Amino acid sequence: MLEGEEIRVRGLVQGVGFRPAVWHLARECGLVGEVWNDAEGVLIRAWGEAEQLSRFVQRLEAEAPPLSHIEKIERARITGPAPTRQFSIVASQQGEILTGVVPDAATCPACLTEVLDRHDRRFRYPFTNCTHCGPRLSIIRAIPYDRRNTSMSPFRQCQRCQAEYDNPADRRFHAQPNACADCGPRVWLEDSQGKMLDTGERADAITQAIELINQGAILAIKGIGGVHLACDAGNPQTVARLRQTKRRYHKAFALMARDLAMAERYARIDPEEATLLQSTAAPILVLDARGCEALAPEVAPNQTTLGIMLPYTPLHHLIMQGLDRPMVLTSGNRSDEPQCITNEEARNSLAGIADYWLLHDRDIVNRLDDSVVRLVDGRARMLRRARGYAPAPIQLPPGFEQTPPILAFGGELKNTFCLVRDGKAILSQHMGDLEYPTTHRDYRHNQALYQQLYDHQPEILVVDRHPDYLSTQWGREQAQQRRLPLQEVQHHHAHITACMAEYGLPLGCDPVLGIALDGLGFGEDGAIWGGEFLKVEYPQYEKLAGFLPVAMIGGAKAMYEPWRNTYAHLVAAQGWERVVGDYPELELTHYLDSKPIGNLNTMLERGLNCPLASSAGRLFDAVAAALGVCRDLASHEGQAAIELESITDSDELARGKCYGFTREAHADGLVLSWQPLWFGVLDDLNAGVAASVISARFHQGLSTAVSAVALDLCAEHQLKTVVLSGGVFQNRLLLTLISERLRAAGLRVLSPSQLPANDGGISYGQAVVAAARHLLV
Repeated sequence: MLEGEEIRVRGLVQGVGFRPAVWHLARECGLVGEVWNDAEGVLIRAWGEAEQLSRFVQRLEAEAPPLSHIEKIERARITGPAPTRQFSIVASQQGEILTGVVPDAATCPACLTEVLDRHDRRFRYPFTNCTHCGPRLSIIRAIPYDRRNTSMSPFRQCQRCQAEYDNPADRRFHAQPNACADCGPRVWLEDSQGKMLDTGERADAITQAIELINQGAILAIKGIGGVHLACDAGNPQTVARLRQTKRRYHKAFALMARDLAMAERYARIDPEEATLLQSTAAPILVLDARGCEALAPEVAPNQTTLGIMLPYTPLHHLIMQGLDRPMVLTSGNRSDEPQCITNEEARNSLAGIADYWLLHDRDIVNRLDDSVVRLVDGRARMLRRARGYAPAPIQLPPGFEQTPPILAFGGELKNTFCLVRDGKAILSQHMGDLEYPTTHRDYRHNQALYQQLYDHQPEILVVDRHPDYLSTQWGREQAQQRRLPLQEVQHHHAHITACMAEYGLPLGCDPVLGIALDGLGFGEDGAIWGGEFLKVEYPQYEKLAGFLPVAMIGGAKAMYEPWRNTYAHLVAAQGWERVVGDYPELELTHYLDSKPIGNLNTMLERGLNCPLASSAGRLFDAVAAALGVCRDLASHEGQAAIELESITDSDELARGKCYGFTREAHADGLVLSWQPLWFGVLDDLNAGVAASVISARFHQGLSTAVSAVALDLCAEHQLKTVVLSGGVFQNRLLLTLISERLRAAGLRVLSPSQLPANDGGISYGQAVVAAARHLLV
């Protein structure tokens, strides 16, 4: 007699060709039964011999589709007669939503082959996809992931597409975005007046778009998760014009290369980086510039790296086939606004920037920026988590299995939010900076969408302690409206716990030393933190040490005018009169003396808009400005630090010479002071030492200071693990130097990899802290 089993498969198993894979394997193993999607994942009812059932489950785990991720397989015996029909796929069923949404995936090799094959019916069709690639999160409105719940619902499949869709043996079986030129979305080209261009009989819209890019035009191109602005990366005049009209004056533009060979003409790429570029996520990868062939200098001003990605949709592939060098592909928006996703929005918002618009009629439901990754200290480091990665679920560490539904609201900059339930976290895609109203509206919209997609009804809300963060204010408002408990989590505590959870440290683990270096975070004492050493457990922490707080003259102005930080640090380290007396002919002295020194001193003496901050980010700003790097104005966060890293002399760095520091015992812990560092910087400037050499000595000095204090604190408090997090640790030199020193001393060193070290990861940390507090009550 045949045995029957109900086999529940949980994880990312919808929209990835999982049911056809089950169908194939079940038939090959001689089973009868059925499989369907429901809100919890995939459910299989199968009958066969015991050995056949076991072999089926083993093969299912080993031969799962490439985009799927099995989290758990549950097996239960069932009674009753076996069906007489062959194994079949049945319609989706609904229920409580527990399954995941799959990230969008880059075009697979099979689909690309069809697109480039002039004998294939999908030749040059820019929306070609299958169960192994194409849009997912960007088009979904609800779960289950069926065509009716996506933006493909208006496009009724033609007879041939429907036959593929209905055939379990076809790789397009139940590929929800399946379409062809006869029945699917279409692409067209229009000018600045909204007039559709006549491409003639011998060309199409894509061919004409290629010609326009080669002629120096700027195009708005609607992609998979938003609209991009594109132009020839080798055309200096066009790239400079794009910078001015987009108002993105300094931040590097991303590039798209046709293939790995083209990318290698402009950047050094090692095997691991090549794998990342060609992965299904297809992120922007930050690479060392090669310098063999020149691009427009305005692509990445004052930097030695390039952000490069490869085509990830058929549309991109077709465009790049006609270009001999990379194109700039930057978000379709004015600086700091969210990326456009609708045709009308693109026409209105990008008027005066784009010359032409390459648009299509498939709606983008969920906005998705391109993800950004960099290989640092032997690991891929997420700088921005969005397309290709979000919203893949993150398994919480052991001990968090009974976590109640929690919604964490994240920070102010580089915002994400996080949903947690039953030991699993869903981190949203990168939202952006909430200080911009359009971004904040997008943030609220996406929160509501995610809660609907995942049927998530939070029982606990979590916010940052900073009372002025818009995310915090929104969380408090939601807590009042929903009558839900609200928890506050300190900014740097969240940075550290996010990394702890990423590496699977279990609930109740031994404390770690958390070193949080970033721009700004609201401290327990009401001061601004940004250079802290914390003894951290999931539910709580203790501050052990920190950088000496220095005034931010003008408050938020100090974030955008780095020279203010230089002056404040010099006053704190030596006093301005001594600087003038000891270094009267120094260019820096003359520069700062041209500022309203009297007003600045009055502000400092009276504490007028001069909040104290132990910020490592502001220390980087101060040193950079002292060297003449990004001195007057920083147009984006981290600009001074990025440019300072870029100019660093690698030979000098290898010599290990560094500036000093002092440490002082205060009532609230150890304090690191930078007075010796500033003496060293000024002496070297006075001696005519190159800025690149001074930058190397600064990086070595800072890493030496942080490592020395960390080693002392670990010895004193018997800590064996150090966690490095915060946006400053996106500096490759600093992260590598400190990690190597601590590992050499026998410590375990953890730093974010799958999640950003910047504020894009703190919502996950907030959720983990709230969960721990609840579970350990």
